[in-house]
Amino acid sequence: MNAVEIEETVSQLAEAPFDPEEFPFAFLEAFGNKTTTIKKLRSQSNSSNKSDVGGVLQRNNIHLKVCTEGEVAATLTALRESPATTKQKAKFILATDGKNLEAENLVDGETVACAYPDFHDHFGFFLPLAGITTVKQIRENAFDIKATARLNRLYVELLKDNPEWDTAERREEMNHFMARLIFCFFAEDTNIFCRENLFTDTVARMSASDSSNTHEVLSEIFRAMATPIKQRKAIAIRNWANDFPYANGGLFGPHPLAPSPKTGEGGPEVGEGGPEAAVSPLSRSGRGAGGEGLKNARGEGVPRFSRIARSYLLHVGNLDWTKINPDIFGSMIQAVADDEERGALGMHYTSVPNILKVLNPLFLDDLREQLENAGDNARKLLNLRKRMARIRVFDPACGSGNFLVIAYKEMRQIEAEINRRRGEPDIKSEIPLTNFRGIEIRHFSCEIARLALIIAEYQCDVVHRGQQLALAEFLPLKADNWITCGNALRLDWLSICPPTGTDVKVLREDADLFSEPEAAAEVEFENEGGETYLCGNPPYLGKGKKDTAQLDDMRFVLEHYTKKYGYVDYVGCWFIRAAEYLQCTRASVALVATNSICQGRQLPQLWPHVLRQNVEIFFAHHSFKWSNSAANNAGVTCVIIGISTINQNRSKHINYGEFSRVVSNINAYLIDGENIYIESVPKPLSDTVSTMLTGSVPNDGGNLILSQEDTSNLVSLNQSCHRFIHPFFGSQDFLQGHIRNCLVIKDEDVETAKTIPEINRRLDEISRLRAVSKKKETRDLLAAVPHRFQHRGEIPCRCAIIVPSVSSERREWFPVGLLPAGTVISNLAFMIVDGPLFNLGLLSSRLHLVWIATVCGKLKTDFRYSNTLGWNTFPVPTLTEQNKTDLTRCAEDILLAREHYFPATIADMYDPNRMDTEFPLVRQAHDRNDEVLERIYIGRRFKNDTERLEKLFEMYTKMTAK
Repeated sequence: MNAVEIEETVSQLAEAPFDPEEFPFAFLEAFGNKTTTIKKLRSQSNSSNKSDVGGVLQRNNIHLKVCTEGEVAATLTALRESPATTKQKAKFILATDGKNLEAENLVDGETVACAYPDFHDHFGFFLPLAGITTVKQIRENAFDIKATARLNRLYVELLKDNPEWDTAERREEMNHFMARLIFCFFAEDTNIFCRENLFTDTVARMSASDSSNTHEVLSEIFRAMATPIKQRKAIAIRNWANDFPYANGGLFGPHPLAPSPKTGEGGPEVGEGGPEAAVSPLSRSGRGAGGEGLKNARGEGVPRFSRIARSYLLHVGNLDWTKINPDIFGSMIQAVADDEERGALGMHYTSVPNILKVLNPLFLDDLREQLENAGDNARKLLNLRKRMARIRVFDPACGSGNFLVIAYKEMRQIEAEINRRRGEPDIKSEIPLTNFRGIEIRHFSCEIARLALIIAEYQCDVVHRGQQLALAEFLPLKADNWITCGNALRLDWLSICPPTGTDVKVLREDADLFSEPEAAAEVEFENEGGETYLCGNPPYLGKGKKDTAQLDDMRFVLEHYTKKYGYVDYVGCWFIRAAEYLQCTRASVALVATNSICQGRQLPQLWPHVLRQNVEIFFAHHSFKWSNSAANNAGVTCVIIGISTINQNRSKHINYGEFSRVVSNINAYLIDGENIYIESVPKPLSDTVSTMLTGSVPNDGGNLILSQEDTSNLVSLNQSCHRFIHPFFGSQDFLQGHIRNCLVIKDEDVETAKTIPEINRRLDEISRLRAVSKKKETRDLLAAVPHRFQHRGEIPCRCAIIVPSVSSERREWFPVGLLPAGTVISNLAFMIVDGPLFNLGLLSSRLHLVWIATVCGKLKTDFRYSNTLGWNTFPVPTLTEQNKTDLTRCAEDILLAREHYFPATIADMYDPNRMDTEFPLVRQAHDRNDEVLERIYIGRRFKNDTERLEKLFEMYTKMTAK
């Protein structure tokens, strides 16, 4: 269950009549416990319920009890002091009498105490019970989850009763309608309307309880809000709708995709109401407001409501919309209108701290520094205010606008401090919303982005200037359209956010706040002398995860830069477009990207084309988890990269999370060093090290591979099988201690092998599978030789060093091992066959781990090894014979330390949570190995991984220069 589903279920439980016997089980069910789990806890004969105070105790989760009225506090104390609570490691305790409820998180000591009907407001407190690692925003903004849940129920119900609105032709109109509702809910609770609850109360009073005319009532309200007060009499706005203010802004006029109104079916004719009515600011294509009045009177601009939908509408309206947080709400609500995203409703939002990791170094830190330096100097403060009024913030993948909202709110806060110091606290803001521009491909997200910015503007006015001034200037909404709906990779960014001092003419004269997509992409934008900052979190999408349209986008953007664009993550297109933008105008860019964009084979396909001519990286934030609130979600590992035109006066810095470092240059690997690009090479750059090969590819449907049981059965039937059986290892076999074998049959031994029935059966099965393969080579060649691997690597005569293809990022060293003669290593690992053992010392070092972590790719967040990219490029100094002897001894010590802990697996021994306490000899052996190797490199231990990388890149530069 996601957070929205949990909130709905908890709310339903709180609203239902209290049942003391059922409450504990209903509560646990609300947080995702399965029916079988609840059944076990209910059972008197089952031992699942370990409560010793007559309550319900779920191990590792919660101990709760329903008590008699007035005994809540005492019962909570009893639960806290219960031996069973401690023994069963309960994380929460909860007590309720149906009137009040108290609970405590035993991990951090946080508590909740509230009236029972209100406990749903604290659902975020209990989310860990559902396996959801909450973030601060969910805990502090329970309203946004609640509002998202209610709006989703309303949206789904309306589509159920209005299937024609669920078509591609009318989906945008439906989304526009939802945006109108959200604005009304917010406006009626924040005094924007003339009285509290005006919208919800009017719908409840004027619409029939059977919902038959709900759509007509809403249409009349919207018609009033789209019409100036002076023009309402001419088009006969109903008296009860006249209380609503004029909103304009394109929000309440007819949507451009709405069906044309019909005439001649009774009611006023088109144009009725005189010339004033025919020139409404919101009329389009020559249609007068009178015609729109006819349409709205029949409710044709609003979907029809069922009883349930009307009930949902009123329920949403009765929420306290003063609590809306546009920072997070927009991202949550955008999933309502997307069938594919609805399953993760309420999960997709970007936390404010993460957004500030982008915006602060991009430009906000500089503004705050200038504010600090200005002190109380009125002239310097005025100059800063004028500077801020000309700053443009542009997000070319804006989603629901949260980057723009945060940028706006932070700038308003700085401006408010300027005004306070200048003694002008009531002055109108000089920062226009039109300076916050965006592109978003989803129509509903565009609508929500505009609404979020409108709401943010009003909230900032209330906070910084007071409610009275905020209300006086809020309505009517301005008709500017500053969020463009379209494909950012196909649109001209210079038209949407033009260079400083450029006027771009409007393509459509009727483009307004909620006007239609790409036709309104170019809007008038005059901003002489200002700065432009691009920011955002574009979609990532690695190799194999892009659909046909996205591949076409990549071809459109990247094809003339590189033919290998398929390696590049989708987000790379935004960096290319940003670099192109920088060639035409002075600006700075900061984008979030998956960390893989700075690793592996895609890096040399992308970054030489970004960092070309006069573009450089001026700041970078190293890898961190960009997590959301989904259950058991580890989050995406991201980086933040800032690029701009070269500026000699600006210092460059790299943020490592806990500290920041000023550097001379930041390269595409996000380290201090020259701009170099490491590409695969067929053999090692260093003559010192041995060649690393890929493993064997069976392509056998598993028939050449033998489990322990298979091996035992085969040998028991025929002892002569021993000659064909070899140890077989892949990455997981080595790491997890699995034992497997394989059949290795030479061409001259095939007929002998076939005399053994089980082997013959396996070879027949391989022939059959290969004969129907989609690959011609497999069908035509391999099917005739079923005893052969598709590719069989070299088999060692003495030993082989195995290098797993993938290893957990949590491990401090990359775990490699030594396997005996005759071993076949699968294609899921690499190998050095019969090479000197000092190679194992190099591979087992921290130096090698930080190198491959930087230059090789990742599988999710795990290290993905590459022999041609990670080993062949690894800079190794010339080793003396004594160096090799010392490293060989270190490698032997590592192997002996592992042997000491047999039968523990490699995965066990390299678990960072267990290594120090359970396998200290392994750590000591690795530390000695690092000590010896690093002294060979620089005569001492490196201080940290950053210093290691800088030395390696310096050596690589010299090696490749030769």
